[in-house]
Amino acid sequence: MTISIREKLATLGLELPAPTSPAANYISVVRTGDLLFISGQISRAPDGDIVAGILGADISHEQGVHAARVAALNVLGQIAAKTDGSLSSVRRIVKLGVFVAATNDFKDQSKIANGASDLMVAVFGEAGQHTRAAIGVSSLPAGAAVEIDAVVELEATRC
Repeated sequence: MTISIREKLATLGLELPAPTSPAANYISVVRTGDLLFISGQISRAPDGDIVAGILGADISHEQGVHAARVAALNVLGQIAAKTDGSLSSVRRIVKLGVFVAATNDFKDQSKIANGASDLMVAVFGEAGQHTRAAIGVSSLPAGAAVEIDAVVELEATRC
């Protein structure tokens, strides 16, 4: 029996969001070979509300970690939409790029990014361990606190 991403998230008390549509002239996911390249997913909750703000100015560390987790859930929604939704479709989360809206003197981008990294490991186990960049930026689309892009390796396709 194969567990789905949705079922795994339910055991963690989380809900898989529907994948969002691109906001401009790009596509959300590109598959090339066994890799998925996922465009930036902002910290937009399933109800449409955006976890917004600037770390080091108007939102707390805890709110930033939550924003990273919300953005990571949106990455998972894109993965599920482009696969059969099964955990076994994902061989490895290869890389996360985590962009944190922050003041110039904010130094804890990596701690905020752990909200996303911890979720990937909770969902995929060892296959969720990944490389990562955590980058502070002055602003993000729609005022989001966090945006995440990803590279994901899928099980090899059979010809």
